Formats: sequence, C-alpha cells, structure tokens
Amino acid sequence: MRKILLSILILFFAAGATVQAEVPDYAKWGLIAVKETQKKYQAEITDYKHIGRKNLSPHRAEEKFKLIVKPKNGRLFGVYVVIRFDPTTDKLQSIRFLETSR
Repeated sequence: MRKILLSILILFFAAGATVQAEVPDYAKWGLIAVKETQKKYQAEITDYKHIGRKNLSPHRAEEKFKLIVKPKNGRLFGVYVVIRFDPTTDKLQSIRFLETSR
C-alpha cells in the first residue's frame, strides 16, 4: 500500500513539475510600462497591477496598468499607464501617464 501511495505521489509531483506557466499576452506591455515609468519618474516601482485590455479597432488596442511609484523623496503615489499599440503588428503607438494618489 505504501509503495502504491508513494508511486502516486511521485507521479503527481513529477507531472506538476513539468507544467510551465504561460506568459500572459500583456507581459510585454507591462515590462514597457514599468521601464518607461522608472525612466520618467526616476523612481522605484513598489507595486504593479494589470487593469485590462481594450480593443479600440482592428489596428488599435490599449493595455492599462496601475503602478505605485516611490521616488527618492519617499512620497508614494500611483501612476496609471496606458499603452496604445497595433495588435496585428505588436508595434507601440503611444504611452500615457496619469498620476493619482495611491
């Protein structure tokens, strides 16, 4: 009985170990949002949230993120980052920043 239970556990963990997490569609745009926010504010990003994607037309979509920014003066604040891009070519069109209280 122990051998069977041990074999089942080994198979269960082995199968789970081979499953790879999928990279979300917005990962590329999230990385750009973080890097551009760091560059613009010369600050540390302490939190990150993907808000969602909005398809505006066949050649225009937006990904929206909220980041919590901590500049050197220590005053935390939020920044909404809206990245507009062409989903058919994956080309960046624009980036907008909107500051908010956390």
